[in-house]
Amino acid sequence: MNFNLSDEQKQLSDAIRRFVEKSYDFESRKKNIKTDAGFGEQAWGALVELGLTALPVPEAQGGFSGTAVDMMVVQEQLGRGLVVEPYFATVVATQALKLAGGQDALLEQVAGGEVKLATAFNEPQARYELHNVTVTAKGGKLNGRKVVVIHGAQADKLVVSARTAGGQSDRDGISLFLVDTLGAGVSVKDYRTIDNLRAADVTFTDAPATLLGAEGKGWDVLEATADYAAVLLCAEAVGVMDTLNAATLEYAKTRQQFGVPIARFQALQHRMVEMFIHAEQSRSITLLAAARFEEASPEERRRYVSAAKARVGQAARSVGQEAVQIHGGMGVTDELPAAHMFKRLTLINTTFGDVDHHLGRFASQPGFQEAA
Repeated sequence: MNFNLSDEQKQLSDAIRRFVEKSYDFESRKKNIKTDAGFGEQAWGALVELGLTALPVPEAQGGFSGTAVDMMVVQEQLGRGLVVEPYFATVVATQALKLAGGQDALLEQVAGGEVKLATAFNEPQARYELHNVTVTAKGGKLNGRKVVVIHGAQADKLVVSARTAGGQSDRDGISLFLVDTLGAGVSVKDYRTIDNLRAADVTFTDAPATLLGAEGKGWDVLEATADYAAVLLCAEAVGVMDTLNAATLEYAKTRQQFGVPIARFQALQHRMVEMFIHAEQSRSITLLAAARFEEASPEERRRYVSAAKARVGQAARSVGQEAVQIHGGMGVTDELPAAHMFKRLTLINTTFGDVDHHLGRFASQPGFQEAA
């Protein structure tokens, strides 16, 4: 397998890197966070202008039919800038629309940056088991509650999982629906997460909804969408770790102890080398998961994705904790970008499955016990 990026992917990566370096510095990010919406409309417009909203959309709907590797390139560079705009949420929901089918007009709007989307898959009792669904759908009306919907209040429409048949934890009987966030019967409670993104709790009370795909057969689309989201989060984490490693090295070169920079202490050099290794291993396994995503069978996809999410989660925790320790007390203050990177890595680990969840999922796949 060729793990080298194409010339087009390299150009895309460079273009986004230039945007982050020139127009999305730490001070700009802080200003965007403080807006009522929790993100910058100007920055969102820049992402649209770069073609990033059109990238995952099929060509037939005005997009570029970007692959998982293309999206990995984007997310890694956005991770370097800790971008808070609702791009990830929109892209993940777009994947669900593509897999479910029948929403060509909406996909055209997504490509043009005219609408923002989000997925409402999480419920209070479910933890990471997304098939544990209590929101119900009868007669095209939804009732129930979803929680921690990333950029739910900033989205124009939500892709919602709801039960139309079966028991609470059955995979059969789950359907996907499209809901207007400003529609009747939809109550959205917006709040800021510890990494300065936005999330929302959404309550549905006889809320009108549009069925996506076949009724009761939404689990396969939901699971594939969640796996897609996990790969993109891994890519973002790689970008964050790269930037955090560079910031930690720079700090160690300037911080003086006993009259010399702490970067000269061999013990700290060893720790920073370990941080670099964690980031490089994370990059490799994320690229593997992304490169095999479209062509793999569902069983293979689960193995690749869970292996990546578990390894990246372990690496992110180690890199984040080491960076904070090397920075000392400054590592947990809002004045330094390092603290914000650590928080983002922590939230990435707990989004769409943490290390323990994905280790268990990996071990539960067919053939694991025999191979062991």
